[in-house]
Amino acid sequence: MKKLLFLLLLPALISCGNDKNSEAENTETQDSLKTEKEEEFKVLDSKNISQDSLWSPFENDLAEFSEEKYQSIKPLIFDKNIPEIQEAVKKGELTYEELSLFYLYRIKKIDRENELSLNSVISLNPNLLEEARKKDKQLNNSAENHLINGIPVLLKDNINTQNMPTTAGAIALQNNQTEDAFIVQKLKENGALILGKANLSEWAYFFCGECPSGYSAVGGQTLNPYGRKIFDTGGSSSGSAVAVAANLAPVAVGSETSGSILSPSSQNSVVGLKPTIGNLSRGGIVPISSYLDTPGPMSKSVIDNAILYSAMTGKDVEDTLSVEVEDTDFNFENTSLEGKRFGAFKQLIKEDSLYKLAVNDLRNAGAEIVEFEAEEIELENFLRLLSLDMKKDLPEYFEKYGGKTGFASVDDIVKFNLKDSVSRMPYGQTLFDGILHESADSTNLDSIKNDLSEKGKKYFDTPMQEHNLDGILSINNYHAGFAAVAHYPAITVSMGYNKDGAPKGLTFFAKSSEENKLYQWAFAYEKASKRRQSPKNYE
Repeated sequence: MKKLLFLLLLPALISCGNDKNSEAENTETQDSLKTEKEEEFKVLDSKNISQDSLWSPFENDLAEFSEEKYQSIKPLIFDKNIPEIQEAVKKGELTYEELSLFYLYRIKKIDRENELSLNSVISLNPNLLEEARKKDKQLNNSAENHLINGIPVLLKDNINTQNMPTTAGAIALQNNQTEDAFIVQKLKENGALILGKANLSEWAYFFCGECPSGYSAVGGQTLNPYGRKIFDTGGSSSGSAVAVAANLAPVAVGSETSGSILSPSSQNSVVGLKPTIGNLSRGGIVPISSYLDTPGPMSKSVIDNAILYSAMTGKDVEDTLSVEVEDTDFNFENTSLEGKRFGAFKQLIKEDSLYKLAVNDLRNAGAEIVEFEAEEIELENFLRLLSLDMKKDLPEYFEKYGGKTGFASVDDIVKFNLKDSVSRMPYGQTLFDGILHESADSTNLDSIKNDLSEKGKKYFDTPMQEHNLDGILSINNYHAGFAAVAHYPAITVSMGYNKDGAPKGLTFFAKSSEENKLYQWAFAYEKASKRRQSPKNYE
């Protein structure tokens, strides 16, 4: 197993969301848009989650886990990074069982059916505590455990997992019992504990068109802890971001087609990496587009993000784009921005004070900033690509990875939802209807992909070559569509909060397979700026 060398901190860490520049995105609310009336949410709380069945596996253990015990170990866990938690375990101040109980206790206390509810968790691993106890017994058996060993990980509920159904937030998939996705197998091999499944924008936000981000028929409406019922959560990995932000999980896994990690990470003040396509397997993940989809890590710190990312890598022979990532032994001891050249969009500097501040933070840390005008490029046929890919990729998922759902196509799902539209599709299923009307042969589809890929690369490569740039700086998921079709990675880190208190993220873009550079830049910026704050009502 790989062991990350975090010497610095190991002493005695589609949506299709809201991309301003791509027709790929659904119409999603802007970062700080306020929902003035609760009634604007057609559905708030889930009618499809049984609290009794959710908590029955943990009833006896939680009865013995008192508020006093919770408070006593909270300083060892709350807002701590993974190396700090592992150090507490190593010193005997904390066990993995207590760590798991801490998160279970917080989820039960906060997440649903109260004045602070966030609706971020859909299901819990019934074997969590049993598995945590095994990790405690094995603690001294190996000196080379991966840093993820014993750490609870929350998974977006479009990622196949044993012991819990994989629903994609849809009632149609409530009984979709599957084997582990490839990345879940890797997590378990490296010692991670699967905490549970996170709520999401249903079908990864490629379903209803006009619905609010963070809504699913199974999980209800996910809410932003920085402004509950006020600020948008971003989508589609909404529950993953919200749970991490509110300390309901130490780390989580999301997925992105175009903005679905970057958007909710930015809008919930967490770190989100959208990797190069193929660096993490997509095997066993409910798809939108086999050309654009990727899972990715979400966390409160850059160092935790890198730990989680490394624990999921590995070549999946069943995924045609999967590659073996050569080096994930990231060492952050000597990170520096000295001499790094970043491109900053002139228009964003004029319009956004937080972006301007972040650019200055980078400049003060030694980076060279080159202001430039964005290329005027339109991504025609992006939405069509998503529809065409999902039309063929979803049936392949059902055949190869799905459980015994009785469904084989998008058409089957559309017909199922029509039988009870109020509970199954209260916001409609516009995008699924659109999929049914799309058709193209493989030559036409390949042509669309090649055209989009060329345009996406040109959008970034032109300024990077002209100004000799290392990377490009953006906000949230504003340019996620271009990175998606270029197959370029991106990472977002909190750059603070606007005048209304809504979080925003500084997003770094690099070229394919330059995750190591992204981590170095993001870590150095995070260290220099220290912008992130925990949501006040969830401390």
